[in-house]
Amino acid sequence: MAEKLAPEKRHRFLHNVFEWDQTLDEINIYINLPPNVHSKQFYCKIQSKHIELGIKGNPPYLNHELTCPVKTDSSFWTLEDDVMHITLTKRDKGQTWASPIMGQGQLDPYVTDQEQKRLMLQRFQEENPGFDFSQAQFTGSCPDPRTFMGGIRSD
Repeated sequence: MAEKLAPEKRHRFLHNVFEWDQTLDEINIYINLPPNVHSKQFYCKIQSKHIELGIKGNPPYLNHELTCPVKTDSSFWTLEDDVMHITLTKRDKGQTWASPIMGQGQLDPYVTDQEQKRLMLQRFQEENPGFDFSQAQFTGSCPDPRTFMGGIRSD
């Protein structure tokens, strides 16, 4: 049932350099890699509030501050089928990000509201695994999934 609440599509920003989506716990960034470059030449450095990636020996492909802090010990990157997939673990579970990169392509208010509603439904699903919230809808504004009714329970 939780799969039904997964992101339906990715957001595309920074002149189509990357796409991204989010869950309660993670921000996922997808970057199409240039052809004819061996995978061992790529690097990605993830810090609490900064990300840098590129091809070794060249200026970074991306070198930006993150919108919100992440947990570096559980954030990672992989390469598969010419795509770099970066998984950033949110420091504040349930926080709705309008963009992963500071000052770059913020989601408009309507899309941000839709993301917040989807994350709230993910939270309900996680807290009540026997129920299916995939068809649930909010009327009016949606509460913050991170703080609603005492906040997200810690494991």
